[in-house]
Amino acid sequence: MGVLLGAVVSSAFAVPQVGVTDAMIANDAKAPNTVLSWGMGTEGERYSTLTQINTKTVSKLTPAWSFSFGGEKQRGQESQPLIYNGKMFVTGSYSRIYAIDMKTGTKLWKYEHRLPDGIMPCCDVVNRGAALYDNLVIFGTLDAQLIALDQDTGKIVWKEKVADYAAGYSMSAAPLIAKGLLLTGVSGGEFGVVGRVDARNPRTGELVWSRPMIEGHMGYKYDKDGKATENGITGTVNKSWPGDLWKTGGGATWLGGTYDPSTGLAYFGTGNPSPWNSHLRPGDNLYSSSTVALDLDAGQIKWSYQTTPHDGWDYDGVNEFVTFDMDGKRYGGKADRNGFFYVIDAKNGKLENAFPFVKKITWASGIDLKTGRPNYLETGRPGDPTKGEEGKKGTTSFVAPAFLGGKNQMPMAYSPQTKLFYVPANEWGMDIWNEPVSYKKGSAYLGAGFTIRPINDDYIGALRAINPKTGKIVWEIKNNAPLWGGVMTTAGGLVFYGTPEGFLKAVDATTGKELWKFQTGSGVVAPPVTWKDGDTQYVAVVSGWGGAVPLWGGEVAKKINTIEQGGSVWVFKLSAK
Repeated sequence: MGVLLGAVVSSAFAVPQVGVTDAMIANDAKAPNTVLSWGMGTEGERYSTLTQINTKTVSKLTPAWSFSFGGEKQRGQESQPLIYNGKMFVTGSYSRIYAIDMKTGTKLWKYEHRLPDGIMPCCDVVNRGAALYDNLVIFGTLDAQLIALDQDTGKIVWKEKVADYAAGYSMSAAPLIAKGLLLTGVSGGEFGVVGRVDARNPRTGELVWSRPMIEGHMGYKYDKDGKATENGITGTVNKSWPGDLWKTGGGATWLGGTYDPSTGLAYFGTGNPSPWNSHLRPGDNLYSSSTVALDLDAGQIKWSYQTTPHDGWDYDGVNEFVTFDMDGKRYGGKADRNGFFYVIDAKNGKLENAFPFVKKITWASGIDLKTGRPNYLETGRPGDPTKGEEGKKGTTSFVAPAFLGGKNQMPMAYSPQTKLFYVPANEWGMDIWNEPVSYKKGSAYLGAGFTIRPINDDYIGALRAINPKTGKIVWEIKNNAPLWGGVMTTAGGLVFYGTPEGFLKAVDATTGKELWKFQTGSGVVAPPVTWKDGDTQYVAVVSGWGGAVPLWGGEVAKKINTIEQGGSVWVFKLSAK
């Protein structure tokens, strides 16, 4: 079986590539003229080496063009554009994707996936982007399919069903291309799905291997005819899960992954264990709320680090693991939903440092650097409903951060120039209580109730510059509404980020001083990108308010319910004047 797997993987290199190559993807972070990966490089640093737009020139940044996604299908727009061969590829809500002429903003083609009735996206009808390989552009859909389209025509080249949408599965993350493999996760953690990472041949969509993220499930390899062979169980059955709960254990890999060529490992975060009611599942509940490092050749877990063992607050561990150099070693930084920032050895998973990046954390007093485990504050865990009145509701706890997290889907950035991470953080809390629940296919599987509340009168969001070595917050910029869009930093000394109030902003990477802003007409909940075409550097961002905040945000959602929806992509360049 190992020979067959090798044949499939090596075949990705044997056929001459006509478009985007493995070498190009590996060099994406340093290439000025393209953006080929979610994260502006597989490592996810979101750092550009371009300097034409810098602290002295950014005040002259003006719109070059804007493109509307059209129609009434707006809602949340969380997509990161890709740039290649004179085209921008950008996904929209409701599983749409567009190819746009990079110079003029003219639509070249659109593919609109026909969605069935009964899809169950937990957190809006978003899509976070696509992947490029050869002459293909590949993206996932809300009914849990993968679609590969011809970059020039938008015609379907291949299409594969990933999972059963009727069981709560969907896909919202941008796929990752690494070592000639197409790596994808699944969404649906609130429906009792089982998270996993699939590796496929990007040219054909054929499975190479599949690795479940919940302890007890079998992994598989696939030969060239699609025949599955067992590839070892993830973890040990019932070691950290009671009874049969692992069979519907959650751990959705809904934000996708990163890949570091220097370690040869792909890093995927895993979501909350199911159900939310932690009293039903004593134990650590591996490998939920974790970072998992995967060997791409064998489809095996090389190491894992669980940020929230026995999660009882929906603190998904999916947030991106961004690899970077520090003191001559390769580390990964992760701003977790639970409010702590982790610095972890990227090769072996050993914890180097952990510290808060939000001001208020009530579920734990800190992270033990020797064991890597949180020091729980038991008053922060909602009560067991079986011990409450009539066995219907446990005691309510006020917990910070709220389950939407100190940071959620909005990706951070790292600058090797300043050696700082730029983290879009949020300060909020929640009242949370547990309730009885049982699994039913396709139904919400929570066993909890909640209300999100602001903590401060003057702000919820805060862009923070964080030193990963010391844990110090070097500077911060407060924002009235929650920050829900991603961040980019450049060698021009800038940090770009968007706000729900509609602004794309540029600030000084060293001081945080605001240098430029532009009103896009709707909330920005997506990450910006930059590239150079000829002698001109461009910046682009998708605008369109939505995502989880207006759906799940409780009192916070009511506070900012005046923000208008939208659906467009804006492109900027320096004015000639």
